[in-house]
Parts: sequence; structure tokens; C-alpha cells
Amino acid sequence: MERHDYNPDVLNCLANLSNDEVKTPPAVAARMLDLLPPELFRSPATTFLDPFTKSGVFLREIVKRLDRSLEKVIPDRRERIDHILQKQVFGIATTELSAHLSRRTLYCSKDASSQYSVSRFATPDGNLRYRPLRHTWSTAGKCVYCGASQGVYDRSDHAEQYAYEFIHTENPKNIINMKFDVIIGNPPYQMSDGGNSASARPIYHYFVEQAQKLQPRYLLMIIPARWYAGGKGLDQFRNNMLNDRHIKVLVDYSNSADCFPSVNIAGGVCYFLWSKEYTGDCTITSISNNDNVSVDKRRLDEFDVLVRNNTAIHIIRKALIEKKTLDGVVFSRNAFSISSNIRGNEQQGRDDLTLYTSNGISYVSRDNVEDKHHIVNKYKVIITYAMSGGNKPTSNGDYQVISTLRVLKPSEVCSETYLILSTFNDITSAENMCTYVKTKTFRFLLLQALTSIHITKDSFQFVPLQDFSHPWTDEMLYKKYGLEQGEIDFIESMIRPME
Repeated sequence: MERHDYNPDVLNCLANLSNDEVKTPPAVAARMLDLLPPELFRSPATTFLDPFTKSGVFLREIVKRLDRSLEKVIPDRRERIDHILQKQVFGIATTELSAHLSRRTLYCSKDASSQYSVSRFATPDGNLRYRPLRHTWSTAGKCVYCGASQGVYDRSDHAEQYAYEFIHTENPKNIINMKFDVIIGNPPYQMSDGGNSASARPIYHYFVEQAQKLQPRYLLMIIPARWYAGGKGLDQFRNNMLNDRHIKVLVDYSNSADCFPSVNIAGGVCYFLWSKEYTGDCTITSISNNDNVSVDKRRLDEFDVLVRNNTAIHIIRKALIEKKTLDGVVFSRNAFSISSNIRGNEQQGRDDLTLYTSNGISYVSRDNVEDKHHIVNKYKVIITYAMSGGNKPTSNGDYQVISTLRVLKPSEVCSETYLILSTFNDITSAENMCTYVKTKTFRFLLLQALTSIHITKDSFQFVPLQDFSHPWTDEMLYKKYGLEQGEIDFIESMIRPME
């Protein structure tokens, strides 16, 4: 039977499109706005800014709430809508197209001065501006503001530059010199930096820092969660966020699909509420598989990385009774200085070493191997540098974490595709370590420090170093660390068995 009552929200449709600039579903925007004090919407003096609007969803949801809440303050709806749109709600668009779309969402017309606009402005922009800019290139061929590659983004004036106005200035007050009570939005996440394999660098932290310069009462933003562990320009941002006692609420999605249904963001996403008037511990809500929710209030800076799961925190605290962790023995990436694109020789020469690469087994001359750690003639436990499943859970909601685990014998080496966990003089100790790596406990603790597909030396900071004179099982580890049944069940549900 044909349906006549189906009226899809166009912003939901747009949010389901995969794009470099991820658009926010209205339901997510509504949940974010729920974190703000209700009295903000009952005042005709409260001002809101979305400084990187793409679809206008945040501004639309704000207007809807103001319209309801100000009904008694400004009874006439015509007058009320004019006041809200002209005095309370402001935006800065990321591109010309997003400006048209956002004005259409907010004013019902891309031209705010036209007769079709629900509130007539003196200018076509209304309170939702867009100014095309060009990047400012350094001698190194990078934009001095966002780090974009000149080779990628130095385009003609007819092409979109993606030089976002809000972060292409030292002082955002030069753009819009107003005092805002609330700054809210979902900024662009990254820009190509011209590196190999479509390399990109994060830029979302620049938007957070610029918004803070405007000194709002509240800052509410949704961003990728990779900052939890830092890396690639995010180390200082991570430190600032972890030590910021004004962050009142953090809502974490380990699987981005629970927030953005059709977009995969490695490491998940989060949104946070920063309050100028609040100082204290942060209420962290961890969401996985949509229905697995835990809430806890704790300090963000308990560890060098932000542990996203509240149940995991208690397990980590028990595991860290050990004073030594595996990050102290794991080797840095590419221990033998053999690039991942090296394939080796098919035939083995007299003095060649056996080489393990992503392409399989081949051979390489000993002269072409840099044995800077003097480990060629030891037994080496290796895993793949890339996380199994690309930091996404399986259809069952669990993780394997490690995809390849093997012991390399003396005279066997590997490319940078693999990470060397430790070395031994005898194969028994190496094989005993493998039993430890296979446990769900090991891989669970490793998972807590991962926010991207890459496993690095620092990722093992929560994994205790063990005595490898004997094999290990999960039962032995559960007993050693005194885990309660609920904690054991949590580990078992999160980590799948490893062959």
C-alpha cells in the first residue's frame, strides 16, 4: 500500500551522505542542545553562534526551542520569530553552498532579504554570513593557518578553496565582534596535507581553540575522538582538554555509526559541553552499540590519554598495580628501517634474511637491513601495525584488535607493516608471550589506548608486563588482578576470541 504520510527531514538525508564535512543529524543536534540549561531558551537576550554551519541544523533546532520557550515573553509569533532570527541566532558558513543551504534551512530562503524569507533582513546574508577566502601559503607550501597543502588547494577563484573563515584569522572577533552566550556546532574535521596515500591532518581543534577565544558562557561541539590519545598535531590540544576543568559533560561514541549512521570516522566521535561558570570533574557518558551506555563522573587527566569507557577505568586501575607496562619494551615502528612498499626477492641468496611483509614472505640482503637494536639474531614477537577491523567493531559489536601475531626466528626480519612487541633469546619465552597477546585481557587493555587504526608503542601503556617463563590464560589474569564477574563479562563481551 502506498504511503502518503512519509515526510523525511531533508537534514536527516544530508546527514546520511558521506562527506569530508560530516553533517549532523537533527536528533544528534537535539541531544546536544539538551545539555544546555533550559533557562537559556527562556531569555530573549541569549545569543547563539554556529561558526561553521553546513546545513543549518543547529540553528534551526535552536530557533524551534526559542520559539516555544519565548511564547509568554513575546506572545505575537510574527514579532517573536523576527526577534529570534535577527537578535539571537547567528552563523558563519563553511562554503558558499553550505551558506545557501543553511539560509534555506533557517530563513526558508537562500536570500534573507527576499520576500520568501520568514524574516526580512536588509542584506541577502541575514545573520548567516559567508566570505570566500584564499589560504595563506608559507614557503613550505602549507597554509599558515590550517596546514592545507598548496599543491592540493591552490585553486582558481571559481573553485572552492576550503579556507574556512573562522580559523583563517588570528582573532575571530575580527569576523563577528559580539559576545555570545552559546557557541555550538560540528566543525570540519581534516584537510589534505599533501602527504602520501591521501594523507590528511586534523583541523577540528583549531575551531575549538578559536571558539574559546570568543569567551562564550557555553561551548558545545561535536568532534572526532582521536584527540584522546593525541598524535599528528593533537598532543597540545589533548593536554589542554584533559586539564580543562571547565569541561562539564563529555558524551563519547566509540563507533561513529551510532552517531553518524552512514559515515565511518576511525576512533569514533564525541561531543562536549564546556561551561565558563563550571569547575570540577567531568560527567562522561560512554555509548557503544547504541544501547550500551555507562555514566561516570571523573577527572579527564587521570591518565596521559582519555580512557573513553567508564567500566574500563576500573579494570585499568586494577591492572596498573604492576609498575612496568609493555610500552617500555615495545619497539618503535620500523625497527629494521624496511619500508612497507619493499617486497624483497623471490629467491634466497646465500646470506639473505627472510623478510615478512604485507605481501608475504620474501628475502632481503643482510646489507640492506639496519639492525640498530641488535635483534636480527633473536626471537621476535610481532603484530601488524594496523588494527584489525580498522577500529570498527564487528557486526556482533566486539573487537579482535590484533589481526596477525607470529614469532620471527633468528635471521628473520619484517617491514614497517609490523610492530615488534619484544625479543627473546629462546623460542619458549616468545611463544609464552604469544599466549598473553592472545588473551582477551591483553587486547582489551590495548584497545583502551587506541583511537585510530594504528597501534604504536604508546598504545601499550595500560598493558602490564608479565613473566614469560610460563604461558598465560585469561583465567590466570582475571585472578591475578582480582576482577569482579561484571568486569570479566564486560571484557568477554568486548573482545572476540583470537585463533
